[in-house]
Amino acid sequence: MREYLNIERLEQKKRLAVERTRDFNEIYEVFDKKDAASQSDRCIQCGDPFCLTKCPLHNYIPQWLKAVSETDLEFAFKLSNEPSPFPEIMGRVCPHDRLCEGDCTLNDGHGAITIGSIETHITESGFKAGLKPEFPEINTNKKVAIIGSGPAGLSAATYLLRSGIAVTMYERSDKAGGLLTYGIPNFKLDKKIVERRIKLLQEAGLELILNCEVGKDIAFEDIANNHDAIFIGVGATKAKRTLMNGGNASNVYDAMDYLTAIQKKNFNNTYDKKFDFKDLNVVVIGGGDTAMDCLRTAKREGARSVTCLYRRDEKNMPGSKKEYKNAMEEGVDFSFLVSPKEIILNDEKAIAIEVIKMHLGPKDESDRQSVEELKSSEHRISADIIIMSLGFNTEVPSFLAENGIEINKWGEIIIDEDTHETSTSGIYAGGDCYRGADLVVTAVYDGREAARSIIKSLLK
Repeated sequence: MREYLNIERLEQKKRLAVERTRDFNEIYEVFDKKDAASQSDRCIQCGDPFCLTKCPLHNYIPQWLKAVSETDLEFAFKLSNEPSPFPEIMGRVCPHDRLCEGDCTLNDGHGAITIGSIETHITESGFKAGLKPEFPEINTNKKVAIIGSGPAGLSAATYLLRSGIAVTMYERSDKAGGLLTYGIPNFKLDKKIVERRIKLLQEAGLELILNCEVGKDIAFEDIANNHDAIFIGVGATKAKRTLMNGGNASNVYDAMDYLTAIQKKNFNNTYDKKFDFKDLNVVVIGGGDTAMDCLRTAKREGARSVTCLYRRDEKNMPGSKKEYKNAMEEGVDFSFLVSPKEIILNDEKAIAIEVIKMHLGPKDESDRQSVEELKSSEHRISADIIIMSLGFNTEVPSFLAENGIEINKWGEIIIDEDTHETSTSGIYAGGDCYRGADLVVTAVYDGREAARSIIKSLLK
């Protein structure tokens, strides 16, 4: 350990942009044993590790780095899989530059430990070596229902099953995984990785019911009457829409509708052909990771040009720096410091966006620089397709109010933050339906902590 002076930070190898934009395969190669051990050797084993503190899951990062350095894969696998329900997924999708790696002591001058890459290596190598997360058989008479199979729901299911509690999961879609399946493209997260984890949960006793929307296909009361507790993890999937003129044009789409359609296409399922953007000029409005996903997807789908409009500069973008860099490498055009004012129509179809130039002011409450318009700087950007990536609001199922489950003014479920229990006893919630649109890792944390509260309540 502490070899940071002799060993430089090593990024995961990735396929050349000209090659990777031809398909939806993952772009990164998983570290081999040698690189993982060498990079782990750089860790200085801080007495007060900032990486552990900054990780929402409080993963045992220094401990499993040491185990990898000593080539003790089995111990590293156990350490990594204990506080995290699926570290091989988190190693791929977490914004490490904003979390663990961003707070790594070595980030100031020497280059942070490549924590995410090593995290992925541990579990992928463990699976190849025949290791599996440990689950007991269902050994209690308790049953818990989970509504929603996204990151929060899958996390809750993992920890409930580890305690021998039976779990039934209700998912309105045709596949489990939520955002992991239909919101994150294959080039960032191969769906076989998600399916493998779901299969492990099913082998541990999970009953998965697909194409079943609670409140429509099955009554919430029926679920409540047949289970000892309920966890709600329905996410935040309602797109924020623009109020600017022309926003309802037929060729203006929401980001998640586009990503879902293309993922269905990649599954060889039926999808809406209006989302085929080959040889078209695509403009995406927004600067987060979902916007990057749309931009990079459109490039793979053969769009003639792909442009991102963002009202701040690249330093103030809310998404991962890694995803911005990948989009740049893949030929995406970025137009910074412009704010859309109006969508220009011709026969009810969008043909351009009227924008105005912006300049940066002092930092606001989000710690990003505020923006102000530059007078008389309006101009138009042509577009055949416009994708809105402005964030997400929570949907509010009718069964919430019908069962006394309180929400706030934004439609987010109110919970006791210590227990994750809602205003109705025995019903818990977590993830984006409680926080609003947030990170995968915070949803995973909520699912884990809610499960722990349910276990404590049911098995006391």
